[in-house]
Amino acid sequence: MPQHRDLIDISAGSFRTEPLRERNATAEMWARATTALASGSAVMLGLWGDTNAVRMTLHAPGTRHIGVLRFETMDSFPSVGRQHPAAQRLERSIVDLYGLVPHEAPDTRPWLDHGKWGIITPLGIAVSRDAPAVGYSFLPVEGESLHQVPVGPVHAGIIEPGHFRFTAQGETVVRLEERLGYVHKGIDGLMRGADVARGTELASRVSGDSTVAYGWAFAQAVEAALGLELPPRAHHVRALAAELERLANHFGDIGAICNDAAFAIMLAHCSVLREKTLRTADAAFGHRLMRGVIAPGGIARDFASDGHAAIEALCRDIHSAFPPLVELYDNTASLLDRTVGTGQLAPDLATAFGAGGFVGRACGRDFDTRRDLPYAPYHDLNFAVPLRTEGDVNARIWIRIEEVHQSLDLIAQLLANMPAGPASTDVPKPKAPVSGLGLVEGFRGDILAWISLNEDGTIAASHLRDPSWFQWPLLESVIEGNIIADFPLCNKSFNCSYSGHDL
Repeated sequence: MPQHRDLIDISAGSFRTEPLRERNATAEMWARATTALASGSAVMLGLWGDTNAVRMTLHAPGTRHIGVLRFETMDSFPSVGRQHPAAQRLERSIVDLYGLVPHEAPDTRPWLDHGKWGIITPLGIAVSRDAPAVGYSFLPVEGESLHQVPVGPVHAGIIEPGHFRFTAQGETVVRLEERLGYVHKGIDGLMRGADVARGTELASRVSGDSTVAYGWAFAQAVEAALGLELPPRAHHVRALAAELERLANHFGDIGAICNDAAFAIMLAHCSVLREKTLRTADAAFGHRLMRGVIAPGGIARDFASDGHAAIEALCRDIHSAFPPLVELYDNTASLLDRTVGTGQLAPDLATAFGAGGFVGRACGRDFDTRRDLPYAPYHDLNFAVPLRTEGDVNARIWIRIEEVHQSLDLIAQLLANMPAGPASTDVPKPKAPVSGLGLVEGFRGDILAWISLNEDGTIAASHLRDPSWFQWPLLESVIEGNIIADFPLCNKSFNCSYSGHDL
């Protein structure tokens, strides 16, 4: 985006290994960045608050350039969401957490704050809440023969809480409105003043199914802040754990989507593959979810001596068992009748919201951090990024299927070329306050981590952004025109993270 080149001051080749160079934004510069987002010449990677500033991270599509803008303020800032809808929920969260108000914002309702915290803006100027919070105002419903169906926040099974309010005409959904924020954990607040080791623990617990990806993004941000270079083995072991995590989650998702179409046999067989993957992770790394494997500086726990053989055995099992399951899915007409054409996402919406992972790639958004903003060891590995254009439940299943095959190929390359030698390096304290940015491809899409370190090495401030922030709003779009009974299929095909969103 040459007309906005002044906003892009960090190249993807260096931001992973060098201290973050933020650009202090004037109101004019902030407005130009907002215009770039609205026009599609930039993609938002993150928007978050601090005690006296708002930060925005942008990517110039088709390049390896990232820009980080800091707008200093004690009270308000120009709304990005006024022109760029993907920013609206992020702005509402900034108000809730920091009390910094987006000027001329189109939606001023709270987002994370349900009136239960007892204080207003807990990370900004803390003010006690004297009066009960006013009830949440859902969008008004007007029209003949319309009725509402409220679902949640408590659901059957063990999924996390979220409220879905359907407006329907008969069985057809006219509009869906989400209400999230029920599992807010206060991660940003817990990070403040913590040392890097504690920060690593917190980051890996943001979303339990992505503990490797979050641990890697956080470590990457710390290493960028400190300018650390890692030994080659550390990169390879990290990628090995990340691809195992991707496999386990894709198997779980494929089975769960089919189960919501009453095809339980796929769930049973995919659950077996997922369980085998988790057991292999436990055998290789000492933990089913591989929590605690990645730490700033490299690897906290290298894989066991027999881990190589265990992972190879797993890959042989998957190569044998998975193709017949794919054939079963693709040749079951009653199942395809539920998935093909259901929950279609418009490509322009995926692009405007910067939807990552299988959500974006299923409707033509050709973006994968491992390839487009590459980090070691992926820049030396051969893999393809699956792409579909239909944007329906079926396409999101097929992206997962094809990514399973890509992950198996990546694991084979990583095992065949695993470097010897150390897998970590010492993490020094900074000589001055520094900041760093990390960006890692999790199974849902790109995960962003930003961290600011004090001179003593403790965390001054941080921000972790889940891909679900840009996917949850799109789920509202894809269910329109479908029947209520198809919502579980649409929802599972997105599989957004409640916990990662509500940090």
